[in-house]
Amino acid sequence: MLVKGRKVAGKGEAVAAHYAFGPLEDDIIIKHRLLTRTTTTRGEPPLKKLQKKFTAFALEVEKEGDNYGDCERLAKAFLQELNTFEIPLLKSKAVIDANVREKENFNELKDDINKQILQAQDDIEDLKKQLEASKIERQHKEECEAIRRLIALQPPRSETQKVISELEREIELLEAENTAGSRTLELRKKQFALLLHVVDELQNTIEEEQRSLVEEMRMVIDEHKNGVEDANGGPEAMTVD
Repeated sequence: MLVKGRKVAGKGEAVAAHYAFGPLEDDIIIKHRLLTRTTTTRGEPPLKKLQKKFTAFALEVEKEGDNYGDCERLAKAFLQELNTFEIPLLKSKAVIDANVREKENFNELKDDINKQILQAQDDIEDLKKQLEASKIERQHKEECEAIRRLIALQPPRSETQKVISELEREIELLEAENTAGSRTLELRKKQFALLLHVVDELQNTIEEEQRSLVEEMRMVIDEHKNGVEDANGGPEAMTVD
């Protein structure tokens, strides 16, 4: 039996309802009502009524005497009560069958939903891969666009080729000048070496001539000295300027 507590609240206040039974006791009470077909707390349970009708009919049948009318009346009352008790059972059976079918449908629906969930997860993974691929492709496109802009900022190919040709001609001229300068430098090296050789030879010749001249002057002085001594007749000392 489910009993709601009284709610007492002042102005602007809300007080939660208090119940006399917990969830477990509620389940027990509901199960008892389903078994006894008791839907309210008032009056006798239908099963108890049916038991009383059957007991009265059985006691009346066991009596000895002319009570056929009473037995028939009690039998009709018992059958009527039995029909009354059977109708909710049939309704309950119909509800149970409907619940079973609904449960089967729910299980099928659950399986379909699980399959759809798995398919959706697979689709999500595929979309993630496509998104990553799209990001990479977009990054490549942005890089290509940046390169294209840099290329667009450069002069046309014809002008670039013209500049390259001019630079190549300048390089050729510089290489020719470099070759000529190298040849001139090599020639100057050879000439300078020859000049040094000539200067060296000339210096050697001058030194030889100087030595020869000194020897000749010494011989002349010696001859003059000897001639003077012979003229004076004696080995007197002479002053030679």
